[in-house]
Amino acid sequence: MRSPQRAGGLRERKKAKTRCAIQEHALRLFAERGYEATTVEQIAEAAEVSPSTFFRYFPAKEDVVVQDGYDSLIVSALRESSPEATPIDAFRQAVRAMFKGFRAEDLSRAAAMARLALSVPALRARRLQSAAGTHTAICTEIASRTGRDPRDLAVETFAAAVIGAMLPSIARWAANPSENLPDLLDTALVQLAAGLPLTGTR
Repeated sequence: MRSPQRAGGLRERKKAKTRCAIQEHALRLFAERGYEATTVEQIAEAAEVSPSTFFRYFPAKEDVVVQDGYDSLIVSALRESSPEATPIDAFRQAVRAMFKGFRAEDLSRAAAMARLALSVPALRARRLQSAAGTHTAICTEIASRTGRDPRDLAVETFAAAVIGAMLPSIARWAANPSENLPDLLDTALVQLAAGLPLTGTR
């Protein structure tokens, strides 16, 4: 008899596989037909699942693009970064650790999702909603590291600044995936730590 622990692990792997298949087929259809012209029913058919199964994984079509899972990865990596590191350095460590396990196809899919999220108005609005959850998760982790309240203005400002600093790097990379995203993000975080200096030599 299969143990409950192994059965649970198998279920999670199957769920992850189904989720990934839905996203991959959705991105392929978006590229072929356009985002607006692609329906949930078409995505479900391509992924060989029912529309109801689609909605168990993604509450709306927008979430196929917006729910990329990277927020939880970076928060987990932040939690595992050196406890002696400053908050910014901890974030730099977390970014490097998160991307270390990425394959070429993972980065290609992430770039396609980023381009869609930046170009489709409905996705930009959904992404803004999602950013609120990301902000809360970062506040919680930074508060834990610093012994502050997650609602401390300094903590909330730090989390917002980090998110804001990384967005231009992601947009630049989405437009030119040949650039190194971890390097772009690290440069942005270094600039943030330095107070975003705009004077002197470039």
